Amino acid sequence: MPAEPCDILYINVSRIGDTLLVTPAVRAVAARWPQARIHLLAHPKREEVVRNLPFVHRTGAISKQRARFMGWLPGKPYDLAFVCNFDAPLIAYARRVARRVVAFRQPDAALNSRLYRAVEPPAPQTTHAVDIQLLLPAAVGAPSAGKALSYHVTAEEAQWAARFLADHDASDRHPLIGLQVASFPTKAYRDWPPGHFSELCRCIRATWPGAHFLIFGGKMEIQRTGALAAELGTASTLCAGKLTLRETAALMNRVDLYVGVDTGPTHLMGALQRPMVALYHGYSPSQVLAPLDHPCLYAIDHPLANHCTPAASMADITVDQVFSRVREALSLRQP
Repeated sequence: MPAEPCDILYINVSRIGDTLLVTPAVRAVAARWPQARIHLLAHPKREEVVRNLPFVHRTGAISKQRARFMGWLPGKPYDLAFVCNFDAPLIAYARRVARRVVAFRQPDAALNSRLYRAVEPPAPQTTHAVDIQLLLPAAVGAPSAGKALSYHVTAEEAQWAARFLADHDASDRHPLIGLQVASFPTKAYRDWPPGHFSELCRCIRATWPGAHFLIFGGKMEIQRTGALAAELGTASTLCAGKLTLRETAALMNRVDLYVGVDTGPTHLMGALQRPMVALYHGYSPSQVLAPLDHPCLYAIDHPLANHCTPAASMADITVDQVFSRVREALSLRQP
Protein backbone atom coordinates (compact mmCIF):
# COMPACT_ATOMS: atom_id res chain seq x y z
CA MET A 1 0.00 0.00 0.00
CA PRO A 2 1.42 3.45 -0.91
CA ALA A 3 0.04 5.02 2.29
CA GLU A 4 -1.94 4.01 5.35
CA PRO A 5 -5.64 4.47 4.53
CA CYS A 6 -7.72 6.67 6.82
CA ASP A 7 -11.13 6.21 5.20
CA ILE A 8 -12.13 2.82 3.80
CA LEU A 9 -15.24 1.85 1.87
CA TYR A 10 -16.60 -1.72 1.85
CA ILE A 11 -19.41 -2.65 -0.54
CA ASN A 12 -21.40 -5.90 -0.32
CA VAL A 13 -24.84 -6.10 -1.93
CA SER A 14 -26.30 -9.51 -1.17
CA ARG A 15 -28.78 -11.56 0.87
CA ILE A 16 -28.72 -11.87 4.66
CA GLY A 17 -26.38 -14.84 4.75
CA ASP A 18 -23.87 -13.47 2.26
CA THR A 19 -23.93 -10.13 4.07
CA LEU A 20 -22.89 -11.83 7.30
CA LEU A 21 -20.31 -14.00 5.54
CA VAL A 22 -18.37 -10.85 4.64
CA THR A 23 -18.03 -9.62 8.24
CA PRO A 24 -14.79 -11.54 8.94
CA ALA A 25 -13.20 -9.81 5.94
CA VAL A 26 -14.31 -6.38 7.14
CA ARG A 27 -12.96 -7.22 10.60
CA ALA A 28 -9.62 -8.17 9.01
CA VAL A 29 -9.41 -4.74 7.39
CA ALA A 30 -10.27 -3.05 10.70
CA ALA A 31 -7.58 -5.05 12.49
CA ARG A 32 -4.98 -4.17 9.87
CA TRP A 33 -5.79 -0.43 10.00
CA PRO A 34 -7.32 0.13 13.46
CA GLN A 35 -7.28 3.93 13.13
CA ALA A 36 -9.17 3.94 9.83
CA ARG A 37 -12.86 4.78 9.52
CA ILE A 38 -14.74 1.99 7.71
CA HIS A 39 -17.97 2.77 5.87
CA LEU A 40 -19.88 -0.43 5.04
CA LEU A 41 -22.54 -0.27 2.31
CA ALA A 42 -25.05 -3.11 1.95
CA HIS A 43 -28.31 -3.89 0.18
CA PRO A 44 -31.08 -1.53 1.39
CA LYS A 45 -32.96 -4.48 2.95
CA ARG A 46 -29.83 -5.96 4.56
CA GLU A 47 -28.05 -2.91 5.94
CA GLU A 48 -29.62 -3.45 9.36
CA VAL A 49 -27.74 -6.76 9.64
CA VAL A 50 -24.39 -4.96 9.91
CA ARG A 51 -25.43 -2.08 12.17
CA ASN A 52 -23.61 -1.57 15.47
CA LEU A 53 -20.57 -3.70 14.59
CA PRO A 54 -17.73 -2.40 16.78
CA PHE A 55 -15.22 -2.32 13.92
CA VAL A 56 -17.45 -0.38 11.47
CA HIS A 57 -17.62 3.41 11.69
CA ARG A 58 -20.92 3.72 9.85
CA THR A 59 -23.23 1.78 7.55
CA GLY A 60 -25.38 2.73 4.59
CA ALA A 61 -27.45 1.34 1.74
CA ILE A 62 -26.59 0.88 -1.91
CA SER A 63 -27.85 -1.11 -4.89
CA LYS A 64 -26.46 -1.45 -8.39
CA GLN A 65 -29.33 0.71 -9.67
CA ARG A 66 -28.74 3.40 -7.04
CA ALA A 67 -24.96 3.28 -7.54
CA ARG A 68 -25.32 4.75 -11.05
CA PHE A 69 -26.42 8.05 -9.51
CA MET A 70 -23.96 8.16 -6.62
CA GLY A 71 -20.46 9.54 -6.23
CA TRP A 72 -20.45 12.21 -8.93
CA LEU A 73 -19.31 15.08 -6.72
CA PRO A 74 -15.66 16.17 -7.11
CA GLY A 75 -13.03 14.51 -4.95
CA LYS A 76 -12.44 11.01 -3.63
CA PRO A 77 -13.38 10.75 0.07
CA TYR A 78 -12.02 7.19 0.46
CA ASP A 79 -8.42 6.08 0.35
CA LEU A 80 -9.32 2.45 -0.30
CA ALA A 81 -12.44 0.54 -1.35
CA PHE A 82 -13.37 -3.15 -1.45
CA VAL A 83 -16.20 -4.45 -3.66
CA CYS A 84 -17.47 -7.98 -3.06
CA ASN A 85 -19.81 -8.14 -6.05
CA PHE A 86 -19.59 -8.79 -9.77
CA ASP A 87 -21.62 -5.73 -10.78
CA ALA A 88 -19.98 -3.09 -12.97
CA PRO A 89 -22.09 -0.20 -11.55
CA LEU A 90 -20.81 -0.93 -8.03
CA ILE A 91 -17.21 -1.06 -9.27
CA ALA A 92 -17.70 2.17 -11.18
CA TYR A 93 -19.11 3.90 -8.12
CA ALA A 94 -16.21 2.70 -5.98
CA ARG A 95 -13.74 4.03 -8.54
CA ARG A 96 -15.46 7.44 -8.48
CA VAL A 97 -15.13 7.78 -4.71
CA ALA A 98 -11.94 5.88 -3.83
CA ARG A 99 -8.31 6.28 -4.85
CA ARG A 100 -7.72 2.51 -4.91
CA VAL A 101 -10.29 -0.23 -5.49
CA VAL A 102 -9.88 -3.93 -4.67
CA ALA A 103 -12.39 -6.38 -6.15
CA PHE A 104 -12.74 -9.85 -7.54
CA ARG A 105 -11.72 -10.20 -11.17
CA GLN A 106 -14.62 -9.06 -13.33
CA PRO A 107 -15.73 -10.36 -16.75
CA ASP A 108 -14.53 -7.05 -18.30
CA ALA A 109 -10.76 -6.97 -18.88
CA ALA A 110 -10.77 -3.19 -19.31
CA LEU A 111 -12.49 -2.80 -15.93
CA ASN A 112 -9.97 -5.14 -14.29
CA SER A 113 -7.12 -3.01 -15.60
CA ARG A 114 -8.46 -0.04 -13.64
CA LEU A 115 -8.58 -1.90 -10.32
CA TYR A 116 -5.81 -1.54 -7.76
CA ARG A 117 -6.05 -5.29 -7.17
CA ALA A 118 -8.13 -7.76 -9.22
CA VAL A 119 -8.45 -10.95 -7.15
CA GLU A 120 -9.08 -14.27 -8.85
CA PRO A 121 -12.10 -15.99 -7.22
CA PRO A 122 -11.86 -19.74 -6.55
CA ALA A 123 -13.92 -22.22 -8.51
CA PRO A 124 -17.47 -22.66 -7.13
CA GLN A 125 -17.95 -25.04 -4.20
CA THR A 126 -14.21 -25.48 -3.61
CA THR A 127 -13.61 -22.89 -0.87
CA HIS A 128 -15.57 -21.76 2.17
CA ALA A 129 -17.47 -18.51 1.56
CA VAL A 130 -15.62 -16.74 4.39
CA ASP A 131 -12.23 -17.74 2.98
CA ILE A 132 -13.27 -16.43 -0.43
CA GLN A 133 -14.11 -13.02 1.04
CA LEU A 134 -10.86 -12.93 3.02
CA LEU A 135 -8.99 -12.98 -0.31
CA LEU A 136 -9.84 -9.31 -0.86
CA PRO A 137 -8.17 -7.89 2.28
CA ALA A 138 -5.33 -10.39 1.91
CA ALA A 139 -4.57 -8.88 -1.49
CA VAL A 140 -3.49 -5.65 0.24
CA GLY A 141 -1.74 -7.22 3.21
CA ALA A 142 -4.59 -7.56 5.70
CA PRO A 143 -4.51 -11.08 7.21
CA SER A 144 -7.45 -12.82 8.82
CA ALA A 145 -8.48 -11.61 12.28
CA GLY A 146 -10.65 -14.69 12.88
CA LYS A 147 -13.31 -16.35 10.77
CA ALA A 148 -16.32 -16.10 13.08
CA LEU A 149 -19.29 -14.14 11.74
CA SER A 150 -20.14 -10.88 13.52
CA TYR A 151 -23.46 -9.43 14.69
CA HIS A 152 -24.23 -7.15 17.61
CA VAL A 153 -27.43 -7.20 19.69
CA THR A 154 -27.87 -3.84 21.43
CA ALA A 155 -28.83 -3.48 25.09
CA GLU A 156 -32.22 -2.08 24.06
CA GLU A 157 -32.86 -5.07 21.80
CA ALA A 158 -31.89 -7.47 24.57
CA GLN A 159 -34.38 -5.76 26.89
CA TRP A 160 -37.07 -6.00 24.22
CA ALA A 161 -36.42 -9.74 23.86
CA ALA A 162 -36.75 -10.24 27.62
CA ARG A 163 -40.12 -8.44 27.60
CA PHE A 164 -41.30 -10.45 24.59
CA LEU A 165 -40.54 -13.75 26.31
CA ALA A 166 -42.25 -12.57 29.50
CA ASP A 167 -45.33 -11.47 27.56
CA HIS A 168 -45.54 -14.90 25.91
CA ASP A 169 -45.03 -16.86 29.13
CA ALA A 170 -41.69 -18.19 27.88
CA SER A 171 -39.19 -16.52 30.19
CA ASP A 172 -38.78 -19.53 32.45
CA ARG A 173 -39.36 -22.27 29.89
CA HIS A 174 -36.32 -24.43 29.24
CA PRO A 175 -34.89 -25.57 27.05
CA LEU A 176 -35.91 -22.66 24.85
CA ILE A 177 -35.47 -23.82 21.26
CA GLY A 178 -35.52 -21.71 18.11
CA LEU A 179 -36.72 -23.31 14.87
CA GLN A 180 -36.16 -22.20 11.27
CA VAL A 181 -38.16 -24.66 9.21
CA ALA A 182 -37.72 -23.27 5.68
CA SER A 183 -35.27 -21.54 3.38
CA PHE A 184 -36.35 -18.95 0.81
CA PRO A 185 -38.49 -20.16 -2.14
CA THR A 186 -35.69 -20.25 -4.74
CA LYS A 187 -33.70 -22.57 -2.45
CA ALA A 188 -36.61 -24.75 -1.34
CA TYR A 189 -34.54 -27.89 -1.96
CA ARG A 190 -32.76 -27.02 1.33
CA ASP A 191 -35.99 -27.47 3.33
CA TRP A 192 -36.36 -30.37 5.75
CA PRO A 193 -39.86 -31.94 5.52
CA PRO A 194 -42.47 -30.41 7.88
CA GLY A 195 -43.29 -33.87 9.20
CA HIS A 196 -39.67 -34.35 10.23
CA PHE A 197 -39.76 -31.12 12.22
CA SER A 198 -42.98 -32.22 13.91
CA GLU A 199 -41.49 -35.56 14.89
CA LEU A 200 -38.31 -33.89 16.13
CA CYS A 201 -40.35 -31.63 18.41
CA ARG A 202 -42.21 -34.64 19.79
CA CYS A 203 -38.90 -36.34 20.56
CA ILE A 204 -37.61 -33.23 22.30
CA ARG A 205 -40.72 -32.82 24.43
CA ALA A 206 -40.63 -36.50 25.39
CA THR A 207 -37.15 -35.95 26.82
CA TRP A 208 -37.59 -32.36 28.04
CA PRO A 209 -41.31 -31.85 28.84
CA GLY A 210 -40.72 -28.18 29.68
CA ALA A 211 -39.29 -27.36 26.25
CA HIS A 212 -40.66 -24.30 24.51
CA PHE A 213 -40.23 -23.55 20.81
CA LEU A 214 -39.82 -20.17 19.12
CA ILE A 215 -40.81 -20.66 15.49
CA PHE A 216 -38.97 -18.21 13.25
CA GLY A 217 -39.44 -17.43 9.58
CA GLY A 218 -40.90 -14.94 7.13
CA LYS A 219 -44.36 -14.27 5.79
CA MET A 220 -43.88 -16.58 2.79
CA GLU A 221 -43.73 -19.71 4.95
CA ILE A 222 -46.53 -18.73 7.33
CA GLN A 223 -48.69 -21.71 6.33
CA ARG A 224 -45.95 -24.15 7.26
CA THR A 225 -44.91 -22.38 10.46
CA GLY A 226 -48.52 -21.81 11.48
CA ALA A 227 -49.31 -25.51 11.13
CA LEU A 228 -46.36 -26.43 13.34
CA ALA A 229 -47.38 -23.85 15.94
CA ALA A 230 -50.93 -25.20 15.98
CA GLU A 231 -49.60 -28.71 16.52
CA LEU A 232 -47.34 -27.64 19.40
CA GLY A 233 -49.97 -25.46 21.05
CA THR A 234 -48.86 -23.73 24.25
CA ALA A 235 -45.41 -25.28 23.90
CA SER A 236 -44.60 -22.82 21.13
CA THR A 237 -44.62 -19.14 20.20
CA LEU A 238 -45.13 -18.30 16.54
CA CYS A 239 -42.73 -15.51 15.57
CA ALA A 240 -42.75 -16.08 11.80
CA GLY A 241 -43.87 -13.07 9.81
CA LYS A 242 -44.38 -10.97 12.95
CA LEU A 243 -40.93 -9.61 13.78
CA THR A 244 -38.27 -7.45 12.22
CA LEU A 245 -34.94 -9.02 11.41
CA ARG A 246 -33.25 -7.39 14.39
CA GLU A 247 -36.07 -8.45 16.74
CA THR A 248 -35.63 -12.00 15.49
CA ALA A 249 -31.89 -11.82 16.19
CA ALA A 250 -32.53 -10.51 19.71
CA LEU A 251 -34.75 -13.51 20.43
CA MET A 252 -32.28 -15.91 18.83
CA ASN A 253 -29.71 -14.59 21.25
CA ARG A 254 -31.85 -15.92 24.13
CA VAL A 255 -32.40 -19.51 22.99
CA ASP A 256 -30.74 -22.55 24.55
CA LEU A 257 -30.55 -24.18 21.12
CA TYR A 258 -31.41 -23.38 17.52
CA VAL A 259 -32.37 -25.95 14.88
CA GLY A 260 -32.64 -24.77 11.31
CA VAL A 261 -32.09 -25.35 7.62
CA ASP A 262 -29.45 -23.52 5.63
CA THR A 263 -30.77 -19.98 5.10
CA GLY A 264 -30.18 -16.37 6.15
CA PRO A 265 -31.43 -16.65 9.75
CA THR A 266 -29.17 -19.68 10.26
CA HIS A 267 -26.16 -17.55 9.28
CA LEU A 268 -27.48 -14.94 11.69
CA MET A 269 -27.62 -17.55 14.43
CA GLY A 270 -24.09 -18.54 13.53
CA ALA A 271 -22.95 -15.00 14.25
CA LEU A 272 -24.45 -15.10 17.75
CA GLN A 273 -22.15 -17.93 18.89
CA ARG A 274 -24.94 -19.87 20.59
CA PRO A 275 -25.61 -23.64 20.34
CA MET A 276 -27.08 -24.59 17.01
CA VAL A 277 -27.91 -27.62 14.88
CA ALA A 278 -27.84 -26.72 11.19
CA LEU A 279 -28.95 -28.93 8.30
CA TYR A 280 -27.15 -28.65 4.96
CA HIS A 281 -28.19 -29.93 1.54
CA GLY A 282 -25.57 -31.80 -0.44
CA TYR A 283 -25.65 -29.16 -3.17
CA SER A 284 -24.59 -26.51 -0.60
CA PRO A 285 -22.61 -28.50 1.97
CA SER A 286 -21.47 -27.31 5.36
CA GLN A 287 -17.83 -27.21 4.27
CA VAL A 288 -18.53 -24.12 2.18
CA LEU A 289 -21.25 -22.40 4.24
CA ALA A 290 -21.33 -23.44 7.91
CA PRO A 291 -20.15 -20.95 10.56
CA LEU A 292 -16.41 -21.10 11.19
CA ASP A 293 -14.68 -20.57 14.55
CA HIS A 294 -18.02 -21.41 16.17
CA PRO A 295 -17.85 -22.92 19.69
CA CYS A 296 -21.06 -24.94 19.63
CA LEU A 297 -22.08 -25.80 16.07
CA TYR A 298 -23.55 -29.20 15.18
CA ALA A 299 -23.63 -29.35 11.37
CA ILE A 300 -25.51 -32.18 9.67
CA ASP A 301 -24.86 -32.76 5.99
CA HIS A 302 -27.02 -34.58 3.48
CA PRO A 303 -25.55 -38.07 2.93
CA LEU A 304 -24.67 -37.06 -0.64
CA ALA A 305 -22.76 -33.92 0.33
CA ASN A 306 -20.76 -32.63 -2.65
CA HIS A 307 -22.19 -35.36 -4.87
CA CYS A 308 -25.77 -34.40 -5.68
CA THR A 309 -28.05 -31.98 -7.50
CA PRO A 310 -30.88 -29.91 -5.98
CA ALA A 311 -33.18 -32.84 -6.77
CA ALA A 312 -31.82 -34.80 -3.78
CA SER A 313 -34.34 -34.84 -0.93
CA MET A 314 -33.55 -33.41 2.49
CA ALA A 315 -35.78 -36.20 3.84
CA ASP A 316 -32.65 -38.33 3.59
CA ILE A 317 -31.47 -36.63 6.79
CA THR A 318 -33.37 -38.61 9.41
CA VAL A 319 -35.08 -37.38 12.54
CA ASP A 320 -32.90 -39.73 14.58
CA GLN A 321 -29.77 -38.07 13.19
CA VAL A 322 -30.97 -34.60 14.11
CA PHE A 323 -32.35 -35.58 17.52
CA SER A 324 -29.03 -37.22 18.38
CA ARG A 325 -27.24 -33.90 17.84
CA VAL A 326 -29.99 -31.99 19.66
CA ARG A 327 -29.68 -34.31 22.64
CA GLU A 328 -25.91 -33.87 22.65
CA ALA A 329 -26.14 -30.09 22.47
CA LEU A 330 -28.78 -29.78 25.18
CA SER A 331 -27.18 -32.31 27.50
CA LEU A 332 -24.01 -30.26 27.52
CA ARG A 333 -25.99 -27.26 28.71
CA GLN A 334 -28.06 -28.94 31.41
CA PRO A 335 -26.99 -28.84 35.09
